[in-house]
Amino acid sequence: GYKEVAKHFEENNTEPTIKNINNAIIQIRSSKLPDPTVVGNAGSFFKNPVIEISQFESLLNKFPDAIHYPSGDEIKLAAAWLIDQCGFKGMVHGNTGSYKNQALIIINNGNASGIEVLEYSQIIQKSVKEKF
Repeated sequence: GYKEVAKHFEENNTEPTIKNINNAIIQIRSSKLPDPTVVGNAGSFFKNPVIEISQFESLLNKFPDAIHYPSGDEIKLAAAWLIDQCGFKGMVHGNTGSYKNQALIIINNGNASGIEVLEYSQIIQKSVKEKF
């Protein structure tokens, strides 16, 4: 059901067997996520926020291309899209930053402390909250 997995099979003209799905997901994730043995990171750090439909309709008026998914009686927003719209993808902030291929990933640019990671995450959260 994931758009990128379906796109992978369409582009590669392969059948979605269990093995092929596994390989596709590994390939897709490898293209977006840093190898932790090469780039220290806190992983996929942010959760996708879930909002009420009325809030989503208001958001959609201002941001018609907002990436979203149904979540029961609510709407789940793509945190990566929200963070991208605030310009954080690939940003360096002292010893921390956001990964160049996936805004959800906070990376360690050298000697980042836990406090620095926390503070950077709070900067991102504040920016997203203010914009959206």
